[in-house]
Amino acid sequence: MNHKIIEAIENQNIIEFYYEGELRLVEPHCYGLTTAGNEGLRAFQVDGYSSSGKFGWKMYDLGKADDLSITEDSFDGPRTGYKRGDKGMDEIYAEL
Repeated sequence: MNHKIIEAIENQNIIEFYYEGELRLVEPHCYGLTTAGNEGLRAFQVDGYSSSGKFGWKMYDLGKADDLSITEDSFDGPRTGYKRGDKGMDEIYAEL
């Protein structure tokens, strides 16, 4: 369990990390154990690389994330479309 991610959710701070080698900036909304058994983060991507060319809601497998850091930039959440009790998670450690 990553306490920095929990703190970022509680304080509504943007997280940046490299995912599969590319930089992403996201607004974290839900952190936990996914139904696939991976440590996961449901977040709204606001900047950085996107293979689809689109930002928005994504689920990140944190096993594929490197150099994760919490920025001092904050966001006003939750974003439209967010639903508490994420069905993609078996266990939730923190959520907005």
